[in-house]
Amino acid sequence: MRRTPTVARLRWPRAWRHTLAACLACCACALQGPAHATGTDDISSAERLIFMTDHLHGVAQQTELDYALHSSQPLEPGSDTVRVLVASPGNTKGDAQVSDHSGAVPLPNAGLACNPVIIYFLERDIAEMERLTGGKRRYFQQRVRLALAAGPKVETVTSQIGGKPVKAQQIVIQPYKDDPNAERFAQYTGKRYTFLIADTVPGRVVMIRTDVPGANDDFAHPLQTQTLRFETAVRKLPAPQNTPNGPAAPAKPPNAPRANR
Repeated sequence: MRRTPTVARLRWPRAWRHTLAACLACCACALQGPAHATGTDDISSAERLIFMTDHLHGVAQQTELDYALHSSQPLEPGSDTVRVLVASPGNTKGDAQVSDHSGAVPLPNAGLACNPVIIYFLERDIAEMERLTGGKRRYFQQRVRLALAAGPKVETVTSQIGGKPVKAQQIVIQPYKDDPNAERFAQYTGKRYTFLIADTVPGRVVMIRTDVPGANDDFAHPLQTQTLRFETAVRKLPAPQNTPNGPAAPAKPPNAPRANR
């Protein structure tokens, strides 16, 4: 099975990396849509939950969060493991590192409190949209931002982690559903993004998924899916003193959820 392609390093607009509110006003102007107020009170609940929540708060120093990434692309099916290493306690220094099969993945997420695996997934997704459609990555970024700024519903649902039920908050968006330029990439007009966030899961990201529906918006038989799902948290302990050059010994934190393999 082929592995997933390496994430291209896209540069999200500076506003996303510093102040989300300013970014919303900028992207609305670029698309000639209604201006979005720049006051923080106008940031949607979905934006706060996905980008402005300190997802790594409470995660111990040197903890690795592992995520399974699966793709059903007809031409490039594959799977990978994405790892987030929380270097400082609760990521207080903003130094969490993301890696996949290609090695460390630099991300333009400075100034965002969220789990960087979210930015990893979105950058990878937008790079894929650019490659498949020939469209401009900034345009796809703007559509995702506007869909989240529109205030999609945040629902409480039950998910499964390691065979155990977990209460999670779910956000679903379809950024291209009413896209005035949808005829240029008609196959992806109905593409759906699903985010699951749970306070009881280390790093809080339970799952991020995209689905390209079949004919007549048939999500029961999607043409393509991309899924990133939390697997486990592993504490990376320092090497024992009697083997200073040995590898760090992994140990799971107590009660860390683990998905079935």
